[in-house]
Amino acid sequence: LDNVVIDVEEAPTDEFLREAGFTEEEIAAGETLYGYFMPLEGVAAAEMLENPNRIIIFKFPLEDDFPDPRELRIEIRKTVIHEIAHHFGWSDRDLERFDANPDPFGQENV
Repeated sequence: LDNVVIDVEEAPTDEFLREAGFTEEEIAAGETLYGYFMPLEGVAAAEMLENPNRIIIFKFPLEDDFPDPRELRIEIRKTVIHEIAHHFGWSDRDLERFDANPDPFGQENV
C-alpha cells in the first residue's frame, strides 16, 4: 500500500468519536470504533511521504468485544481489511456483506 501508515492505539477518545460523527448519546451508551481510516487531504505530492493516509486500529474495544482469542483474531483481520478497503475507495455500504460475515476467512485460516 502506497502512502499508508497503520497504527494501533488503545482506544478512541470521546473527542475522537465526536469528530468521527458519534452523538453524545452513542458515546454515553458505549458505542465505539474498532478502526478508522484517516484519508490524506490537501497534501501536495511532495509531502505525501511525510503525511500518509493513516489507518488506526483500536486495541481495547476489540479485546473487550471479542474475549475469545479465535474470534479476536478474526475481528482484527476484518477490521484491518475493512479500513484498507476505505483506502481504496470502498464505502461502509460496499462492505456491509463482508462485515456481516462472522468469519469471512473460513476456519482453516485462523
